[in-house]
Amino acid sequence: MTVPFYIQVTATVLFAIAILHTFSVPVFARLAHKNGPHAGFWHFLSEVEAVFGIWAFVLLVVMSFTTSVPEMVAYVEGRNFTEPLFVFAIMVVAASRPIIELVSMLVRIVARIIPVHRQIATFFVVLTLVPLSGSLITEPAAMTLAALLLRDGYFKRAGNQFFKYIALGVLFVNVSIGGVLSAYAAPPVLMVAQTFGWDSAFMATHFGWRAVAAVLINALLVTLIFRKALASGTIDTHRGVTDAGEPERVLRVPALVIAIHLAFLIGVVLSAHHPAIFLGLLLLFIGFCESYKRYQSPLMIKEGLMVGFFLAGLVLLGALQKWWLQDLLGSLSPIVLFWGAVGLTALTDNAALTFLGSLVDGTSEAWRYMLVAGAVTGGGLTVIANAPNPAGFSILKGSFKDATISPGPLFLSALTPTLIAAFFFLI
Repeated sequence: MTVPFYIQVTATVLFAIAILHTFSVPVFARLAHKNGPHAGFWHFLSEVEAVFGIWAFVLLVVMSFTTSVPEMVAYVEGRNFTEPLFVFAIMVVAASRPIIELVSMLVRIVARIIPVHRQIATFFVVLTLVPLSGSLITEPAAMTLAALLLRDGYFKRAGNQFFKYIALGVLFVNVSIGGVLSAYAAPPVLMVAQTFGWDSAFMATHFGWRAVAAVLINALLVTLIFRKALASGTIDTHRGVTDAGEPERVLRVPALVIAIHLAFLIGVVLSAHHPAIFLGLLLLFIGFCESYKRYQSPLMIKEGLMVGFFLAGLVLLGALQKWWLQDLLGSLSPIVLFWGAVGLTALTDNAALTFLGSLVDGTSEAWRYMLVAGAVTGGGLTVIANAPNPAGFSILKGSFKDATISPGPLFLSALTPTLIAAFFFLI
């Protein structure tokens, strides 16, 4: 359906308000913690995962009154919600206890190979191997696993805000660029791969080595900065992924249960473009977990739903930004486009940005490369920049002051690893 121009402008205004709301979340969180008569309302507004859903609902109300309810429904039904549904499904499966124990075991094995202090090696592996695995198991799964390992292994102790923000900034950037070794795992690549004619071999040769180098250097720098604290235990490492403190469990998870969970994870990943399939697998997975509760931790149903709600709101609002984004992108030269994409990605989802860029006619191969490279480079600057970010945000926010992550410190923490990634994608 053709959406009236005034609705598109309204959507842009609401999109801008949603961004301002995102940056205002710490204010609402402080109001909620005062436990006043409206603490519940302020708490609702302090949930970052709810922000875009709230303002998308406002848009739908405006559309209902200014056009008609059938036209509003037609607009909603015309949107593609596969990505929000997939992120919800992959979060629930990837965050299950057997999968986390499997990944923890693999991280410990790799960490033993590195000839440095075990705590230092483990932290480095979590910020390198897991984000790079996103090229195989998808970025949302990699973000979920890495965030859980950081939360349980390094973020338990109160305070240490500087360390937590720096680690979070590196995690967001590394996950954003770590999924570009294949053509299906990173949302901004997936949106354009078929249109541009890019396969996994192309991604590995043109983007892969640059991403690996940036991921390794980003993780190495943050590990070196905090190496003394990691080795001395000043940063909480009493449980999680270390030998000295494996995740607390009542019963050891049998290898067969781990294998079944892994099969579900693979099934969801392989059916990522088919909601009817992966949602069916998710329901079957939940049933299996209920049957073997003694080997499970509580599934992240609420967290996954909130992240899906966030991304669905972004889909509804972002789809109406084409009227100004496409013309802006089409007018930029490749090098200007790269930095423009980095900046615009911080204000909108990078998958939406690359999709709009794919609609521009007559673009060169260099222009296309710069569009995608810029979009993935800027994917760690804000919580809305990359689809997996809300998943990491949801898992880790409880470890920060007032149970919220401030956009300003996150942006500053991600700035240096973003510039390092930019260097490699531009050489």
